[in-house]
Amino acid sequence: MSGSNGAGDIAAARRAYAEELRYVCRLRSAAVERAFATVPRERFLGPGPWKLFHFADGYWDSPDADPRHVYHNILVAIDPARGLNNGEPSFWARIFDRLDVAAGSRVLHIGAGTGYYTAILAEIVGSAGTVSAIEVDPALAERAHENLAAWDRVTVAAGDAAVVAPDAFDAIVVSAGATHPPAAWLDALADSGRLALPLSRSGRLGGFVLEAQRKGTRFAARSLGMVWIFPCAGARDAQAQTALDDAFAKRGYPAIKSLRRDSHAADDSCWLHGEGYCLSNAE
Repeated sequence: MSGSNGAGDIAAARRAYAEELRYVCRLRSAAVERAFATVPRERFLGPGPWKLFHFADGYWDSPDADPRHVYHNILVAIDPARGLNNGEPSFWARIFDRLDVAAGSRVLHIGAGTGYYTAILAEIVGSAGTVSAIEVDPALAERAHENLAAWDRVTVAAGDAAVVAPDAFDAIVVSAGATHPPAAWLDALADSGRLALPLSRSGRLGGFVLEAQRKGTRFAARSLGMVWIFPCAGARDAQAQTALDDAFAKRGYPAIKSLRRDSHAADDSCWLHGEGYCLSNAE
């Protein structure tokens, strides 16, 4: 990029980036678009130049440290040695939009990384809301804590989120791939609360994003689309992994309508029948 990289130019790039996400993702929420137009992504990436990622070509270096380079729908490396990246903006913009995260909501963000999408969530919920972020990697949690200092409605904790505090959350967003929906996360949803949980198969086969909405003691469910994502420490189980792999192999892409937690025998309505949970095509 040529020319000035002053604050006005960066802010203009951020606004254009957010507007592009509105069209790419067919965003319905003005709050989601405003959040992406507001949060400085470069704050969460460390100093440039940055390693950018293309799915066919792998990592390549941004030409220089101009922050405008990161205001595109592109993955940016956090730790390229581990294949750990700051997630694809269009993916998360669409997830937040489809979850209908409202102003004033109480949100739990699991797998906060360095905090960029935590900050986006904090902007969406506004000053009346709260975001509790958990990151299993202590070094990343410390970076997130520092990066999010400007958002007083955010708290950051280092630890395994497989067991969460008994608070009731209006939305739970998981930024890593699990093999099953942990009971503790379902229990932590308030009535009408929604969970966005990537369920990923073994290897690099990918998976899908499960949305579950609590309705009293029942859970409506649907797929929010395919996903390829970093694995979630503490939420992967060998038996559940095998069951998930088998469900894809035998039944294909899930067309689910509910998440059942009642005890029942597996039948033709069960897309994935696990220990304490069942993803079903029944209402």
